[in-house]
Amino acid sequence: MLGKTANGLFWMYRYLERAENTARLIETGQRIALTRTGAGDGEWRSVLQTAGVSSSYDAGHGSLTKDQAIDWMLRSKDNPSSVLSSLEAARQNARMVRTALTHDVWEATNGTWMWARDLLSRKVAERDLPKVLHGVRERAALVRGATDGTMLRNDIYDFLRLGTFLERADNTARILDVKYYVLLPSVAAVGSSIDNVQWETILLSVSARGGFRMEYGSNATPRDIAQFLILDRRMPRSLRFCIGKMCDNLGYLVTSYGSRPPSHDRIDDLRACLEVDIETIFDSGLHEFIQKLLRRLGDLGRQIEIDYRFTE
Repeated sequence: MLGKTANGLFWMYRYLERAENTARLIETGQRIALTRTGAGDGEWRSVLQTAGVSSSYDAGHGSLTKDQAIDWMLRSKDNPSSVLSSLEAARQNARMVRTALTHDVWEATNGTWMWARDLLSRKVAERDLPKVLHGVRERAALVRGATDGTMLRNDIYDFLRLGTFLERADNTARILDVKYYVLLPSVAAVGSSIDNVQWETILLSVSARGGFRMEYGSNATPRDIAQFLILDRRMPRSLRFCIGKMCDNLGYLVTSYGSRPPSHDRIDDLRACLEVDIETIFDSGLHEFIQKLLRRLGDLGRQIEIDYRFTE
C-alpha cells in the first residue's frame, strides 16, 4: 500500500474518533460542572486544557466563558480539533482514499459531514446542546457500523483501526484526566458523594455505565471505575482494550509486509505499562500515569507514520 493511502486511512478514522470524543468531553464538562457548587465559567479552562486547545483558544479570545469554550470546541473553524473541523478533515481524507473504502463507508462519512455542516452553521443554543452531542455520537457509530459490516479485513482495515484505537485511547485518558487532575474539588473530596457523582458522569460520557454495573453492581468505588476504564480487557473504550487492539493490527501488518519496524517495540512498551494493578497506579499518581501514557501514545503515532512512510 502507498504511504499516502495508509496516511489517509489512519487520519480519516483518527478524526472521526476525535469528533466523537470531543463531543464526549464537552458533555463531561457540562455534567461535572453541575455537581460543583459556586463554579464559574473558569471551570471550562480545565476542559480546554484537557482537549489540548487552551493555548489556541487564548490566542483568539480575550476572556473565557462557558459559551465561548463550547462554541470553540464544537464548531470553530479556527480550532482544528473542533467537532466540525474534525469531521471536515475526516471527509477530506476519505475523499483522498475513496477507492480504498466501500460505498457504504464513503456514504456514511460524507453524510455525517453534510449533517454537521448544516447543523453547526450557527451557534448551538444551550437547550439544544445535549441533542447535538448525542447526534455526533450517533453519526460516528453509523460510520463504524458501515466499516465493520462492509470492509475487507486486510491492511486497509488495519490502518483505519490503528487510527481509531490510538485516538480512542488518547481521549479516554484525557477524559479521566479531567476528572482527577483538574475537576476534583480537593483531596478531601476523594471518596465523598460529590466524588462518586463525578465518577458516574465519566462512565456516562464513555457509554460505560451499563457494562460497569454488570461487573461491579451499584455500590462501587472510584477505584473500581478507574480499574474498569484503564485495565479492563473487555470494555471497548478502556486503555488496555484499545492498546490490545493496536497490538493485534500491528501484528497483522507484520504478517502482511514481512517486517517488524520500531512501532511494534513501542506498542509492546505501552502494553507493559498496563500490566499492573490499579493500586499501583493510584500509589504512583493517576495524573502522572495518564500523562506518561499520553506521551507514549504520541510517540507511537509518530513512529507509525515513520515506519509506514505516510509522507511518501
